[in-house]
Amino acid sequence: MQTFAPLCALLWLLFSVNADLVERFEDVPECVTYFYKDKVPDWGASTPGAAQSLSALQQQVPLCHPPSNGGGREKRWFVEPQLVNMSWQAEMKDGYWLGKDHPGVYQGERQALNEDYTHSGFDRGHLNPNGHHPVPGRNATFTLTNVVPQNPKMNQNAWRIHESQLTDLFRDKCSKAFVLVGAVPSVDNWIVKNNVKRVNIPDYLWNAYCCVDNNGRPIQSGAATARNTEENWVEKLSLEQLGDFLQQFSNQPVGELFDNNCKA
Repeated sequence: MQTFAPLCALLWLLFSVNADLVERFEDVPECVTYFYKDKVPDWGASTPGAAQSLSALQQQVPLCHPPSNGGGREKRWFVEPQLVNMSWQAEMKDGYWLGKDHPGVYQGERQALNEDYTHSGFDRGHLNPNGHHPVPGRNATFTLTNVVPQNPKMNQNAWRIHESQLTDLFRDKCSKAFVLVGAVPSVDNWIVKNNVKRVNIPDYLWNAYCCVDNNGRPIQSGAATARNTEENWVEKLSLEQLGDFLQQFSNQPVGELFDNNCKA
């Protein structure tokens, strides 16, 4: 069994503990409102040479997270019960207590587990950063569907600084910010447990943002990529440049990340 890292994890500033699995974001009006001008990006598709690890595009089930009204910074890591059984609760849950509710049921068939990261040498690296959220919704970023294996040096230094800079930007200049984050999986680099490939170790992390004023008009945008290595360097890009970067990993056109590339 293999757990896939998402090529394009769609996460946003309004994040919560209440998550529902959906076939397509476009089919759920509440989900669509979290995208700039209600436009869900067209990501393209994986290249044949990387089909194994990039098949996350087909394997990943989208999660829609409405706003949260509780919680703080968590010390635990949570799993998504609906990724174990679609009939189970939508709210994320500590894997230990989920196991108590459903003894003997394996939780890791379609998602990473906390123990996958133990002694792996990799951080549980947030895609949607907990630091981008106030206390009411911050705990929801601690679901294991929101993390990928990150090189500790990069995660704790250059990428952390970049995320902190974005936090300052959003607080000081934006009435609202729309954020897309993701990881580009490696072709064959995995966290392996008991001779099983469990979690794909991505080659790159990336994010993009569209900042708007209180009238919903775009005022600033940008993007960044970083190799998931000790290189410890973040490359700042325009949205157009990020689109070109992602196109390298797709055999179909990668569309605009934000409507009109977040331009007035």
